[in-house]
Amino acid sequence: MELQNTVKDALNALYHHPDDTVRMQADRFLQNFQRTLDAWQVADNLLHDPSSNLETLIFCSQTLRSKVQRDFEELPPTAFRPLRDSLNNLLKMFHRGPPKVRTQISIAVAALAVHVPAQDWGDGGIVKWLRDEMDSNPEYIPGFLELLTVLPEEVLNYKIAARPERRRQFEKELTSQMEVALNILTACLSIAELKEQVLEAFASWLRLKHGIPGSVLSSHPLVLTALSNLNSELLSEASVNVISELIHYTTAGNIDGVSTNAPLIQVIVPHVMNLKSQLSDSTKDEEDVKAIARLFADMGDSYVELIATGSDESMLIVHALLEVASHPEYDIASMTFNFWHSLQLNLTRRESYISYGNEACIEAERNKRLQVFRPAYESLVSLVSYRVQYPEDYQDLSSEDLKDLKHTKFAVADVLTDAASVLGGDATLKILYMKLVEAVSGNSSNEQKEWRPAEAALFCIRAISSYVSVVEAEVMPQIMALLPKLPPVPQLLQTVCGTIGAYSKWLDTAPCGLSILPSVLDILMNGMSTSEECAAAAALAFRHICDDCRKKLCGCLDGLFHIYNRTVSGEDSFKVSAEDSLHLVEALSMVVTELPLDDAKRALEALCIPVISPLQEAINQGPESLSKSSCRQLTIHIDRFAYIFRYVKHPQVVADAIQRLWPIFKAIFDVRAWDMRTMESLCRACKYAVRTSGRFMGLTIGAMLEEIQSLYRQHHQPCFLYLSSEVIKIFGSDPSCADYLKNLIEALFHHTTRLLTNIQEFTARPDIADDCFLLASRCIRYCPQLFIPSPVFPSLVDCSMIGITVQHREASNSILHFFSDIFDLANTTTGEPFLPIRDSIIIPRGSSITRILVASLTGALPKSRVEVVSYTLLALTRSYGMLALEWARKSITLIPSTAVTDLERSRFLKALSDVASGGDTNGLSVPIEELSDVCRRNRAVQEIVQDALRPLELNLVCIS
Repeated sequence: MELQNTVKDALNALYHHPDDTVRMQADRFLQNFQRTLDAWQVADNLLHDPSSNLETLIFCSQTLRSKVQRDFEELPPTAFRPLRDSLNNLLKMFHRGPPKVRTQISIAVAALAVHVPAQDWGDGGIVKWLRDEMDSNPEYIPGFLELLTVLPEEVLNYKIAARPERRRQFEKELTSQMEVALNILTACLSIAELKEQVLEAFASWLRLKHGIPGSVLSSHPLVLTALSNLNSELLSEASVNVISELIHYTTAGNIDGVSTNAPLIQVIVPHVMNLKSQLSDSTKDEEDVKAIARLFADMGDSYVELIATGSDESMLIVHALLEVASHPEYDIASMTFNFWHSLQLNLTRRESYISYGNEACIEAERNKRLQVFRPAYESLVSLVSYRVQYPEDYQDLSSEDLKDLKHTKFAVADVLTDAASVLGGDATLKILYMKLVEAVSGNSSNEQKEWRPAEAALFCIRAISSYVSVVEAEVMPQIMALLPKLPPVPQLLQTVCGTIGAYSKWLDTAPCGLSILPSVLDILMNGMSTSEECAAAAALAFRHICDDCRKKLCGCLDGLFHIYNRTVSGEDSFKVSAEDSLHLVEALSMVVTELPLDDAKRALEALCIPVISPLQEAINQGPESLSKSSCRQLTIHIDRFAYIFRYVKHPQVVADAIQRLWPIFKAIFDVRAWDMRTMESLCRACKYAVRTSGRFMGLTIGAMLEEIQSLYRQHHQPCFLYLSSEVIKIFGSDPSCADYLKNLIEALFHHTTRLLTNIQEFTARPDIADDCFLLASRCIRYCPQLFIPSPVFPSLVDCSMIGITVQHREASNSILHFFSDIFDLANTTTGEPFLPIRDSIIIPRGSSITRILVASLTGALPKSRVEVVSYTLLALTRSYGMLALEWARKSITLIPSTAVTDLERSRFLKALSDVASGGDTNGLSVPIEELSDVCRRNRAVQEIVQDALRPLELNLVCIS
């Protein structure tokens, strides 16, 4: 009683106390209370207490529902019947509401049915029990109907802490009782005020997707009721839900789902088609039109393979879907977008025509179908293209509205590419070009105001650029000639720049491309001077042009450098941001790549001059001033070097450049080694220099490695490890670098293992852990001869065992991949000679490694990490066979039988045994998933499992 009063007081404080601190304390108390054993009785008592207010009823019904779902195992086996009877009484008490309370009680009863086998409910399980209750207590039917509605929904409710085997059994129990459930619902149809509830319950049962043949459902009273009420004001929403589920029902299950359910489809389709006229009925409520449109979209999505045959009947559905696509409301029109994509795939992919036999027949049928659907996709292009147009009040749009417009544009772009796949890019381009001409000629008298249709047409033309032939000579020259004449409105100019970039490959191939390039570059320069958004689009387009037209542009270097220098120097008239300026650095670098060696060397120096100057100036002001500079002042220029080194594909030229620049880089390394952002930027630049130059780097690579080796000891920057892994990848197999690299990896790993001595350190330094084990994996792949015999290898294995269960995703994945690489060593030719050394280190630790991996599968790591852990366990088992199986048996035996049954244990070990014997590895995933689910089914079980496996103890002694 005292606890009941405390709960009431806490709820009162939570909802009504003015002090935030008191409310937080009350919330914390109530959350803790819900996890206690007392919560069962207290919640039940307060629900039965007539004096409980609504807040108390809602909280206690939620508590009871949560306890049944998650903590049913807390109760003794004898508790089922008293609990069921109590919940049944509550369902009767609240049969008229409050609805929130009744729903929670219904879910609690349904969850109880998931836990408790059918035989414990009596003959026929919960469905027959419910039928008997409804027969005995007809006055409580509304409450029981809600229970009947939520029952099938709980099949896929993974909040319920049921074992996978029991969940499958529950689904079978419900499927076997589907006829009984539908008979109950049919009987309730006679009560007029319950019809809507009956139809919603029917829709819920249909989601089970099997149980009753389509031929039976086609004449079932529930189906006929739903069909006859599609136009009913009161029941249309519930009827639409039923028909929608029936459409999905007809295509579910086996591969012949559609043909076996033909009688049901033949009943549904005509009724839905009769609703077509309502799509354009202006008197209809928008929500009603949306519901009808949803049915057409569902038919399209579900019957797309039938529709793709192009029969007269299927074209009626296509025309109806075009009508939906023409609806002025975007939310309604866009319901069809998925259908057009699915239909396009079906029409264009070869797999759709395999049954036609030889290539000639396949091609003939494909061409025939494409011709049939050509008019539909031509109409679709016209119907969707205007939807990307800026609204008249575009200047008043909120950031949320602009985000929605952007989403709409991307969605329409996807539909246009689907149309281009069917019609061909050139044909689609002609349709959109006519829209552009219409927009430009129709608004010549008021250019500034009416730029919006032209912008929309250009956006669509840009969207299909990948589908337009690079030799298209009819429309593209006219579009390019039109671009300089368009009004200089920022939004339009931004799209013009984007379109130019999208057609860069065409500009390179077209005979008129060279003559067009000067006007195109003028437009891009204008874009860079107009607004930040325009400048971003122009910079990106400039990169595309330089990438695809690089050979043509080699003779225009002076002009390109003029644009580059203005951008990189941050000239006021240009509005290109520092990030977008990197597109220009990349652009020029790609053109420089096309130059002969001597010209490339001079051009690279010209590229570097505006980047070097500010850095040299910062260094010249002395270490103190350099130390106080903001990292942004430095990284803006260093990032440009990274792009130069990455995209100038002249190894010797880049190697010479990095050698000249090394004093500048070293000065920044020495003074700013404490600054993570600057070091990341500098290491990135060095990484690309190493990657491009390779073995041309000569002495510079030695100086670079000495620098990072020395600085890592003092500043522990993760990027030093990352840069080292790039060096290992390039130079790992080079015998002349062996001494350098051996010293480097031993120094780096020795220092890292002294940093990461417990799980808390891994949690505090996840980036170091991530980059350390990425480097270790690289060492296994590229220089096992230096790494595996090294004295740091055993200590790194010990270190990795400590860190496997770190919660940081990348760090944990790097460690798991490191282990996988060790176990897979036998699969590599370079690693095979080192297997005895590996085994001498892994076998003594094998039992602990396996235990930690099993703990990770069963809750020490998040569920999303199970796939990576599974592969590591698989690699271990493949490598060590029956020895690994014995380690796994010892680990799984530690878990108490209250958490995992003998059957669940044996399934897991059987799957591992198959792998250990060289069998199919695919059979391991399901037993691992199920073991993981069983051990995570609720908090209490997860704690029991982790307490037994103790993944943070490296040398757990098993006492049998």
